[in-house]
Amino acid sequence: MSPERATTRLKRLIQRREPVLAVLGAPNAYHAKIMEAHGAEAAFVGTSITGGNYTGLPDTGVLSATECVTFGGYIARSVSFPIILDGDTGHGGVTAVRRLVQDAIRAGLAGIRIDDQPIEGKRSTQMAGLEVVSAEQAVARYRAALDARDELDPDFVVMAQCYARDAANGGLDVCIERLNLYRDLAGVDWVQFESPHSREEVQQVRAAVPGILSVMQGRLPRPLTLTEHAQLGLNIAWYTFLPDKVLKAASWEFMAAFAQHGLEAWLDYQSVHPDNPFARDRGVPDLVGADRVRSLEERYLSEESLAKYHS
Repeated sequence: MSPERATTRLKRLIQRREPVLAVLGAPNAYHAKIMEAHGAEAAFVGTSITGGNYTGLPDTGVLSATECVTFGGYIARSVSFPIILDGDTGHGGVTAVRRLVQDAIRAGLAGIRIDDQPIEGKRSTQMAGLEVVSAEQAVARYRAALDARDELDPDFVVMAQCYARDAANGGLDVCIERLNLYRDLAGVDWVQFESPHSREEVQQVRAAVPGILSVMQGRLPRPLTLTEHAQLGLNIAWYTFLPDKVLKAASWEFMAAFAQHGLEAWLDYQSVHPDNPFARDRGVPDLVGADRVRSLEERYLSEESLAKYHS
C-alpha cells in the first residue's frame, strides 16, 4: 500500500473533531525535523516566521512567490507531515494565484493560506493600516486557487484568511459576512478569523460560520488552549508563532549572556540543560541522514576507496 499523500492527510486532519489539530510554524527545514521528532502533525511556512528568518525582510509583500515556494518546498520535502504555505495575497492577479497554487503542489506542499488584503499596502498580522480588497476580488482569488488546485490535486487544501475585523474598511459584521462568502461562494476548504477581540467574538463567529474555522490570537490577551479550542467548537489551533518565538527568545537571551561572559555563557547553558541533546558538545541526534554517508559509500564505492574507514 502506498503511503498517504501529504495533501490527503491534511484534508483528513482539518476535518478531525478530536483531538484538536495544532498547526505549528516551521522556522526552517531543520527545525521542522525537530518538530517531527516530537510528533508534530502539521505546520505552516509563514512569510514572517519563515521568510523573515531566511531573508531578514518584513511580512509586507516584499518576498516573491518564487522565494516562498522555494523555502516552503525545502521544508515540505524534509518531513513526512503536511506543510501549509503562506500565499499572502496570491502575489498578483488570478493568473498569478493559479501559478502559485500549482507551483506549491509541485513543490510538495499540502495546502496554502491566501488572504484578502490588497497587494499594494499588504500588512503583517496585527499591523496598523490594514485594508481588505472588494469581496468580488477576494472571491476571484479563491476561485482561481481552487480551479488550479483541482487540475493537479483536488486534495490540496486552500484556506482563506480574513483580515476584515481590524481593516479600515471592515469590522466584525463584515468579517462574518466575508468568512461565509469565502466558504459558500468561493468554496474554500477552511476559513480563518484573523483578529478576535474577545472570547465572546470567537463564540459569535463560530455560531455564524459553519464548517472548518480557526482563529488567530488577534487581540485576545493570550492564545486559547487546546481545551478552549475544543470548548468553542474549533478543531484547529493556529499555534504557528510558537517555535519561532521560542527560538528568538532563547537566542536573544543567550547572545545577551555571551556579550557579557563569552564562552562561560555556553558552559552555563550546558550545565542548566544537561538532558538537552543539542546542548552537548557531541552526539546530537542525526536528523538529516548524515549517518547514511558510510552505508551509501559502501554501496557505490570500491574497496580501495573505503580503506579510509579502516586506517
